[in-house]
Amino acid sequence: MSKKKLLISNHIEQKELPEQIQLLQQELEEIQDKTRNFEALLRSRLSDLIVESQELFILYKQNKKAKKAARLEQKKRGKNYKEPQGLRPIPKKKENIIPLEEQKEKKRLYREAILHVHPDKFFKNEKQTDIATELTRKLIEIYKTGSLETLQAYHAHIFKGNTPIILNDTALKIKIFSKNDYWQQEKEKLKKAIDLARNNQLYKVITEYEEPLVFVDELKRYYEDRIFKLKKRTRKGL
Repeated sequence: MSKKKLLISNHIEQKELPEQIQLLQQELEEIQDKTRNFEALLRSRLSDLIVESQELFILYKQNKKAKKAARLEQKKRGKNYKEPQGLRPIPKKKENIIPLEEQKEKKRLYREAILHVHPDKFFKNEKQTDIATELTRKLIEIYKTGSLETLQAYHAHIFKGNTPIILNDTALKIKIFSKNDYWQQEKEKLKKAIDLARNNQLYKVITEYEEPLVFVDELKRYYEDRIFKLKKRTRKGL
C-alpha cells in the first residue's frame, strides 16, 4: 500500500472511530440493561429467601462473635493467663506515589492543552465555546484522576485535529508524545467492559440457557439449602 493510500485509510479510520465507539457504548448499555432487568426479576421472585438468608447469616456472625468473646473471658479466668502487652503494629499500605518526573510531564501536557482549548479563546463563537468547555472539563478530569498515558492520548487526540474545535497553526505544530490515539484507547476500554459484561453470570444465563427462568429454581434450591444450614448453625427453627 502506498504512503498516500495509507494516510487516507488512517484518516477514514479516525473519522469512523467515534461512530464505532458509539455503537460499542450502545452494545454495553444493552447488555447491562438486560442483566439489571433479569437481576430485578430474580430479586422479586426470591426476595423472601434472600432476606431470610441474610438475617440468618448476620445472626450466625453475631453468635460466632459472642462465642469468641465468651471463650476469651473463660481464658482470662485461668491461672496462667497473661494480658497481651500492647497491640501488634499493623503494617501501613504503601501509598501509590506518582514519580516527580511523571507529575511534571502530566502538568506540562495539561497546561499545554488547556491553553489552546480554553473556552475564553472562543467567546465569539458559541458552538466552539461549548466544544472547548467540554474539552476543558475532560482535560481537568484526566489530569486529576487519570494516568499519564491517558493524558498523553487525550493531548494527542486534541492536537491531531480529531475534535471539531478550530486550532491555530501554532497549536498544530506542537510535538505529539503519545503513540496511541485517544479514540483508540476509548474503543479498547469499551471492548474490555463489554467482555466483562458478557462474562457476568446472569448475562450468561440469559444468553446460554434455553429457558433463563429455570435459573430461578436453581437459586431457590441454593437459598433453601443455605437457610437450612444457617438454621442448624444458629440452632433456630429446628
